[in-house]
Amino acid sequence: MNLIQERALLDIALEEARAGLEEGGIPIGAALYGADGALLGRGRNRRVQDGDPSMHAETAAFRAAGRQRTYGGTTMVTTLAPCWYCSGLVRQFGISRVVIGEARSFDGGQAWLAEHGVQIMVLDDAACVELMRTFVTARPELWLEDIGESGP
Repeated sequence: MNLIQERALLDIALEEARAGLEEGGIPIGAALYGADGALLGRGRNRRVQDGDPSMHAETAAFRAAGRQRTYGGTTMVTTLAPCWYCSGLVRQFGISRVVIGEARSFDGGQAWLAEHGVQIMVLDDAACVELMRTFVTARPELWLEDIGESGP
């Protein structure tokens, strides 16, 4: 896959992130693609909307994809570097690649994933960067809660 194709895959995740923001949630979106490039599932962070702390964007996309015989060769595309929880999901199920829209706002588990054989591509996409920058500035308390840094 080349950079143009990866950026095209990011469009679905960005749509999800924007929809989450419109719903009053955290603007992170993801999509899971099969080895053949077919969209298997898409989702957005719904922690706020559902009151469910486990409903991260990658988790939602994974769940929407449904049961697969194997996840080898699949690609998780996410607007923001995956947290440790979502990085664990990638490792647990053998997702082969993670394409990240941006990692400036949050570094997550991307280095750990790379160390364990997951292909990582950080696009540093301007739209993803701006979406998160604007959100973190407007809702710092919600952002800190989402990344587990809201304090005791």
